Amino acid sequence: MILTDLHCPRISTSATGPQLSRIVAGMWRMTEWGMTVAQRIGFIEQCIALGVTSFDHADIYGSYGVEGLFGEALRAQPSLRDRIELVSKCGIKLVSPQRPAHAIQHYDTGAEHIVASVEESLRQLHTDRLDLLLIHRPDPLMDFDEIAEAFGALRAAGKVLHFGVSNFSRHQFEALNRRITLSTNQVEFSPMHVAPMFDQTFDGLQDLAVAPMVWSPLAGGRLFNGTDGDAENLRLVIKQIADRIEQPFASVVFGWIMQLPSRPIPLTGSGRIEAIRVAVAGTAFVLSRTDWFTILRAARSHEVA
Repeated sequence: MILTDLHCPRISTSATGPQLSRIVAGMWRMTEWGMTVAQRIGFIEQCIALGVTSFDHADIYGSYGVEGLFGEALRAQPSLRDRIELVSKCGIKLVSPQRPAHAIQHYDTGAEHIVASVEESLRQLHTDRLDLLLIHRPDPLMDFDEIAEAFGALRAAGKVLHFGVSNFSRHQFEALNRRITLSTNQVEFSPMHVAPMFDQTFDGLQDLAVAPMVWSPLAGGRLFNGTDGDAENLRLVIKQIADRIEQPFASVVFGWIMQLPSRPIPLTGSGRIEAIRVAVAGTAFVLSRTDWFTILRAARSHEVA
């Protein structure tokens, strides 16, 4: 199927949150793409041409290597920075040759680490501000007041414009949100991982009019190659719907996710511009309620009660 004349719409994550492209380009695999600086610049420019202007990072991606690769492109083509939104995350300390002081993988959501992580992300990305910073994972030792204070200091310094979290429960999100306004919660969600629809994560965000971001919307590729019976049946059901409505398979998955009233914002994970284009195509149509529930039934392997 040839996809032409596509342009990704934009969405505000909340009343006071950032405006992002409806599809966000996830950069976590960039170290695997083997791109030269010129190719990275070209990829970013192709994304922008599609209307995909938001790029998702984390300090740890690529064993602390992805932000630097992306930053090389921004350093080589500085005009790109004001045309895009940069999202990053902090709070995980990996054991890595890049961080020899880390003796064990652990979380650190202390103010000192948050601020130091932001400073390093800014340096690596060759920018003076992040549009959105997320705490990467809930930390058993996290102090909501300390995180809020660090966020406030970073905002006052102009180094981060908006804040959010990732992989937080509804209660954890609301606890921190009472202390400082949060713009999103980035969580795993796909037809193979539907828990956020039923554990109050999406309901709680919808109640607050905060749009979640969604990582692994294609289940890390398992929707295409999973070999267990549930995955194979789900794949067949989605393919039948995609063929009937004449849309790409992955576009149907992205469309299914974005149809939720909490307004999820899916991330891609590919360095192929065609994969980005297919994701954007999912913004251009709405599934019938019957087709939407047909996919949900296959995802859960049972009828709704």
